[in-house]
Order: sequence, then C-alpha cells, then structure tokens
Amino acid sequence: MSAPAPSWIRSNGFILGMFLSVVLAFALPQAGSRQGWLHPEILANVGIALILFIQGLTIPLERIRGGAGNWRLHALIQSFTFVIFPIVGLILQAILSVLWTGEPAAIRGGLLFLCVLPSTVSTSVVLTAVAGGNTAAAVISAALSNIMGVVLTPLLVSFLMHVSGGHGALGPLLLQITMLTLLPFAAGAAVRPFCREAVEAHKRWNSRICNAVILLMVYMAFCDSVTGRIWVTYGAGLTLKVLLIVVLLFVAISLLAYASSRLNRLGRADSIAVYFCSVKKTLAMGIPLAVLIFGRSANLGLILLPIMFYHPLQLLANGILANHLARTNPALK
Repeated sequence: MSAPAPSWIRSNGFILGMFLSVVLAFALPQAGSRQGWLHPEILANVGIALILFIQGLTIPLERIRGGAGNWRLHALIQSFTFVIFPIVGLILQAILSVLWTGEPAAIRGGLLFLCVLPSTVSTSVVLTAVAGGNTAAAVISAALSNIMGVVLTPLLVSFLMHVSGGHGALGPLLLQITMLTLLPFAAGAAVRPFCREAVEAHKRWNSRICNAVILLMVYMAFCDSVTGRIWVTYGAGLTLKVLLIVVLLFVAISLLAYASSRLNRLGRADSIAVYFCSVKKTLAMGIPLAVLIFGRSANLGLILLPIMFYHPLQLLANGILANHLARTNPALK
C-alpha cells in the first residue's frame, strides 16, 4: 500500500518548495526583484548570515577534533571535493563551449560553481550510516568540507571563473565573505558548547529555518531573471539541456569516486564514506554563496539552475544506492 499524500509531501517538501518558489517568481516577480518591496539586497545578506550561523551552531566540531587521525581518508575526500570535481567542471565547460555554442555564459558559470561547492553534512552522514559505511569519517569530512568551503569556494570561483561578484577585485569580495559567512559561522561554533543539547533536540527547526531562507533566496534570484526576460530569450529547451548535462555530470563524478576508492584500496566502510561525501554538493551553502559572489544580477537564476537540478538528483540516486548497499552489506544482516 502506498504512503498517504501528506506523508509524501512531508518527505519531499523542500524539493516541492523549490518548485513553488520558482513558480511564484514567475507569477509575482516584482516583490523579489531588484528594488522590490522585499528589499532583496538587504534580506539576502541577513539570510546568508543566519544560515551560516546555524551551520556553525549545528556542525559537531568536537567530533572533528576527536576523529581527525584518519588523515589519508579525509585528504582523499577533500581532494575530490575541491580538486577533482573542479577539474571535471573545467573539462565539461570546455566541451560545452565547443558543442553548445548558443548557451548563455551563466550556465557554464553555474556548472563550474556547482563543481567548487563543498559537500553536504547531514545527508552525507545519514546515507553513509544507512549504507553501513564509516559514519565517523563522514561526519568529520563533510563538516570539514563545509568549513573549508566558506573560504575555498569563493577563491576557486575567482581563480577558475575570473568572477569578483561585481566588486572589481578579490580583496573586497573576501572581506565581504568574511563578514557575512566566517563571522556568523564562527559565532555559531562559539555558542554551540553552551547550548549543544538544545541544538541537538531541535534539529528539525534548525533545518526548517535554513530551508525557509533558501527558498526565499531562490524566489528572489528567479524574480530578477523573470523581470529581465531571461527565460523568454532562451526558452524551455535550455532547462532540459541543463538537466541532461547535470545528469551526465553526476554519473561521471560517481564513477570517478568509485574508481578513486578502488585505486586507494579502501575497505567497504571507508569506500562508502568517500563516495557519499565526494559526490554530494550542498544547496544550503551553495545558494547563499552564489548570491554573495555573483550579486543581484539578472543571470543569477541561470547560475543557480545546475545546483537546483543536482540537489534532488543526488538525493534520489544516492538514496536508492544507500538502500541497495544496506541490503547487500553482510555487517548489517
């Protein structure tokens, strides 16, 4: 018997929320567009700081310090996230420049931006645990990826894409990132020891607040693209092409992650942790960083399109894979 509709909606509420945010942007674009009554230039900065504060509040830094000894495994995951993935992005960008000459440059930029994002924390850990992998390693590596990503993602964007977010130089951009990301993140991490039990007891509310802010940012990003008539210019075919490219990217990255574990002769538990931490990309930090790095340009909706497709794809495909690995794992029987 299939699950009732309310249960299915709760399980997929965030993905449905992203879809509805885009629909709302097309229906009511003026409120969230530049100079709209929502004042997105202010609201976006407040949202970025709030999300990063919650990230710092919820990431278990004490477990990172306690399990940092397996440096070889952590180095492999971080290298995949911030070196191999971006290299694949550069190769894909070069291929697209030859095979798809009519696409907007913002799409290529969005694909490369996707490739330099850090990993997720919660889903990487959950899927690793479900599949019977090295959960402790997943916690450490995924959290470390997010901490490093606050600085490395903007640096990689500036280095690989020659983008400075409209600031004209890397220095001012890094200063703004420090103010809006590192400081709230550090503040959340500093407060965590004093309210750890309360934070752990209200994980769902922390997630709900972050998701609500992200959906608001998605809405505001697409408002500018609608008022700028971006979608009228390029048509619906663009969306389908981006979806196909994202699927191909996910398959290629998944095969490379599997090959990396085999080449390093890792055991089953470590291989599972490497895979789920390496192929995942965070939407929670991706959208705020995109807003911060690229500014309120009309092309922001196009830049966000790849990560918005990649997010539900990685959840669906990796959820199926994690359950398959759990059924075939002798240690879980």
